[in-house]
Amino acid sequence: MRVLIDIGHPAHVHFFKNMVLELERNGHQVLVTAREKDVTVNLLESCGIKYEVLSKIGSGKGSLIREWVSRDLKLLKVAKKFDPDILMGVLNPCVAHVAWLTGKASFIFTDTEHAKLANYVTLPFADRVFTPSSYARDLGSKQIRYNGFHELAYLYPGYFEPDPDFLSDLDLKEDDRIIVLRFVSWGASHDIGQHGITNKLELVQKLEKYGKVFITSEQELNGGLEKYRISVSPEKLHDLLYHASLYLGDGGTTAVESAILGTPAVYVSSLVGTMGNFTELETKYEMIHCFNNSEEALRKAIGILSDPESKKQWAIKKDKLIRDKIDVNEFIMGHINQISGRAKKEGPILDKIDVSKFGIKHIDLISDKAKK
Repeated sequence: MRVLIDIGHPAHVHFFKNMVLELERNGHQVLVTAREKDVTVNLLESCGIKYEVLSKIGSGKGSLIREWVSRDLKLLKVAKKFDPDILMGVLNPCVAHVAWLTGKASFIFTDTEHAKLANYVTLPFADRVFTPSSYARDLGSKQIRYNGFHELAYLYPGYFEPDPDFLSDLDLKEDDRIIVLRFVSWGASHDIGQHGITNKLELVQKLEKYGKVFITSEQELNGGLEKYRISVSPEKLHDLLYHASLYLGDGGTTAVESAILGTPAVYVSSLVGTMGNFTELETKYEMIHCFNNSEEALRKAIGILSDPESKKQWAIKKDKLIRDKIDVNEFIMGHINQISGRAKKEGPILDKIDVSKFGIKHIDLISDKAKK
């Protein structure tokens, strides 16, 4: 089996890294291509994953569209040479386009309902579109829902083990209260016109009364905030979140990661209410508190920090979530293993796999062929 995986964002490195290792352990050939964005390349190197860079993040109006066109051509050239059976990516239009053009199978993963442009140029060309069961949109016959979240592909038990030396390396102690703030760049296509935290300095000034504040930011930090920026290596971010007493930020992925790691999470975004995974984590599990107002978010954060039992309460919630959800990697590997030898594209509807062992209570494989 030959598998081509295209990485467009640092979070995608985490999502695919265990699949890459599992595929290689089973004797499959894997080629990883990447977009040079933020710490993507650093993460790939820290994971020991070989890669080929196809493009860099651009700037200015229209840069994303120009990059997509360029990446399409470059990925097509790479795919013709590598001759993969499957191409995979996270809401990745280039993967869908190249697989369609070359007659190969494509696996597209998404949990972002509001990414209208990326959805429009990606999903019509995909074979299988994998979404969490909480995903709020019906994508038709190509959609395969699974009872989990993207973040469980690398934070499910057995994949992540906290570094026992992490705190001492930062000159911190077990009883130190750590508060992590995250500010994103709002530069993605689905972030246009959206906003997050607006009162950064006030947040820091009020929250540092309750613990040590660390900032991880894609933005430039002004007003004396730069001194709070943490210099921890990108692959150690999950250790930081694991030990934190609170996460507060406008980074959605980091909010979900914090919750899964048992850390109280407060998420601030004008996108609140548009994403099914956040709705489920807030209403069913009460692990993330979502706000589109920074002042309300700050009040909630102070309330959580004022409760000495909050971290223990989140640990209980985390255990319930893990019991309810599946091993996402195992589920995806089940689909990959369906395609043996040289894959032949037979259209967008592919055979249903046996998902009973994953404990999925309400998976909906919307396909006439999947119905018996």
